Amino acid sequence: MLIAPWTLARRAARMNPSIIREILKVTEKPGILSMAGGLPSADTFPIEALKAACEKVLTDSPREALQYAASEGFAPLREWAAARVKSQVGLETHPDQVLITSGSQQGLDLVGKLLCDQGAPVAVETPTYLGALQAFTPYEPQFVSLLSDGDGPDPEAVRALPQLAPGTRFMYLLPNYQNPTGRVMPQARRDALVAAAQAAKIPFVEDNPYGDLWFDEDPGRGLAARWPEGGIYLGSFSKILTPGFRLGYVVAPKPLYPKLLQAKQAADLHTPGFNQRVVYEVIRDGFLDQHIPKIRALYKANRDAMAEALQQHLPEGCEWRAPLGGMFFWIRLPEGLDAMALLPTAVDSGIAYVPGAAFFAHDPDPRALRLSFVTLTPDRIREGVAILGRVLNEALNGSHAPTP
Repeated sequence: MLIAPWTLARRAARMNPSIIREILKVTEKPGILSMAGGLPSADTFPIEALKAACEKVLTDSPREALQYAASEGFAPLREWAAARVKSQVGLETHPDQVLITSGSQQGLDLVGKLLCDQGAPVAVETPTYLGALQAFTPYEPQFVSLLSDGDGPDPEAVRALPQLAPGTRFMYLLPNYQNPTGRVMPQARRDALVAAAQAAKIPFVEDNPYGDLWFDEDPGRGLAARWPEGGIYLGSFSKILTPGFRLGYVVAPKPLYPKLLQAKQAADLHTPGFNQRVVYEVIRDGFLDQHIPKIRALYKANRDAMAEALQQHLPEGCEWRAPLGGMFFWIRLPEGLDAMALLPTAVDSGIAYVPGAAFFAHDPDPRALRLSFVTLTPDRIREGVAILGRVLNEALNGSHAPTP
């Protein structure tokens, strides 16, 4: 591609804007009730704790906090992350396996840079996280969509990968309250899935930004705990503290770690040391044990409000189930409706959502859409879902019906 006088690399043609970010621009208009972005509620940000931590860091270690830092990350934060992963998901982790990243999204980019080649198969869930598709795509893999149901990928589809997609580099998996579907893998499915991965000799990347956001029951042991040498684990502070600091971490098997570190050094030298020290100062003494339950309570109330509103306002033929945690409802519209084609009408009516087609590596489902329930109050959620219901009913009845 030529943009005179510049000639773009081939990978640049594979870089596409996020439909979610584009929709968010539209939702900045006054009066739009946005259920589109996967943004944590700003009401959960621990502003006073962060303010006090900033002051302490700048008082106690200003020179170190404002200087270049180690590419691996702030050592006490790496130790904290290792202990957290061990207790939370059961994965025995040494701090030397932890790489602090600029959000877990950077972790996905580093994984893509390290493991993807042109034409090499990479297996993903159906549907899967749009940001992962964006991160991997410039490295030119061949995506393979795993047959999936309400519990996650089918283990038999994994067993078939060596025949269907020889040389599959890895699977990308989100076991807890998946973005976009909200589904959580039961423990029996996790056992079967990892057993299938081991039999097929296909490692996996376990992305877990939502694992703390359970409402009634902890989702339990993670995938990587079942096959430590075959799993890369991604964690994030964005959903449990604040996304603005852009802090995440990768736990990698020891043989992979040096190359991930080199990829990190080439990308940005290191994640901001000031941010790492501030976050560590906040969380070091168990702050999250009191803070996360407050997030869960808020999000559960919002989940319940949306479930009630969907039951009341959505037309017959819509398919959905209430998630057990996380931030999203996944809706499948009745036959004949197209979520992308309906979006302009919905926005004009005052409601925004994300069409589901963007979350599929292949064969997008035009009837799917994603709703976030965490950024609006219960009353605003009910108001927004009522608007959505009217839009859908009018489309089914033939008024304002868009042309797909």
